[in-house]
Amino acid sequence: MNLLKSIFISSYMMFIMGIAGYAGWMIYQGENLMAWGGVLLTVAPILTVIMRAMMLKDMARTSAHFPLINLLGVAGAAVAGFVWATTGAEGVAALLGAVGWVTFLLYSYWFSTYGHRQPSMKLVVGGKLPYFIVRNVDGKLINSAQLTDKPAILIFYRGNWCPFCTAQIKELMARYKQIDALGVRVALIAPQPHENTVGVSKIYDAKFDFLTDEGNAAARVLGIEHKNGLPMGMQMLGYDSDTVMPTVIITGKDGKIVWTHETDNYRIRPEPDVYLDVLRRNGVVKSECNKACSQTV
Repeated sequence: MNLLKSIFISSYMMFIMGIAGYAGWMIYQGENLMAWGGVLLTVAPILTVIMRAMMLKDMARTSAHFPLINLLGVAGAAVAGFVWATTGAEGVAALLGAVGWVTFLLYSYWFSTYGHRQPSMKLVVGGKLPYFIVRNVDGKLINSAQLTDKPAILIFYRGNWCPFCTAQIKELMARYKQIDALGVRVALIAPQPHENTVGVSKIYDAKFDFLTDEGNAAARVLGIEHKNGLPMGMQMLGYDSDTVMPTVIITGKDGKIVWTHETDNYRIRPEPDVYLDVLRRNGVVKSECNKACSQTV
C-alpha cells in the first residue's frame, strides 16, 4: 500500500498540472468556457496550494481534508458534467473534471493519512525514551540519553525535501529565543543524507540540534518508521525509500516522556505554543517564567 502511495504522489502533481494546462489551452482556443472552466476548478485550487507549499515553504500545516477545495472540485466537476449532459459535447472536459476531483479526494483522504495510525507502543508517557543513536552535524554519534539530559523537544521530520517539514522548522526558529529562555533542548531528526542535515543547520542561526537518523534506525526503534514513504523517484537524490512518520516527543528533566504527538496526517503538525503549554502544564519548566519568556519573542 505504501509503495502505491509513493507512486501516486510522484504522479499526482504532474497529472493535475497537465489537466490544468490542457484546460487553459482549450479555453484559449475558444472552446466551451463553462465546461473547461469547470475542469480548471477541479484542479487549480489544490495545485495552487501544493505549489505554494513547495516554493515558499512557509505552510507548516493545513486543514485535514481541504473542505473549500473539495466543494470547488464538486462544483467544477458538476459544471463540466452538466455541459456534456445538456449539449452532448465536451465529453472530454466532463471526464477530466471527474478525474480531477476524484484524484483530489485520493490525495486528501487516502494519500495524506497513515491509515488510522496507532500510537507507538515504544513511546509511553511516563516511561523512558528507548535507546537510539543519531549523528550530529559534526559527525559525532549522539545517543538518546545525551539528548534528554535536560528538558527536550524531539521532532522527527521526513527530511528537507518535505515542504511542510521545512515550514515547521522555520516556525520553530521564529520562537528560538522563547524556547532557549526555558532551558529546553530542541532536536530536529531526519532520515536523510547527512550532508542535507548539515546544509539545513547552516541556514538557521539557532542552538538547535540538527541530527541525522542514519538508515532510519531510530525511527524503527521508536516504532515510527514509514516504509516506502518517500515519493517515488527521489531515491535518485540520495534519499532512502523508507522515511519517518512526523512525530514530536517531549521529555522532562528526568528524561521521561511527558507528551507525544503522532499525527495521522502528514499535513497536520502541532504549533509551537502547544509544546510550550505542555512543558508548563507538566511542570517541566517554571510557570513563573511565562511572562518573562513571552517578552523574548
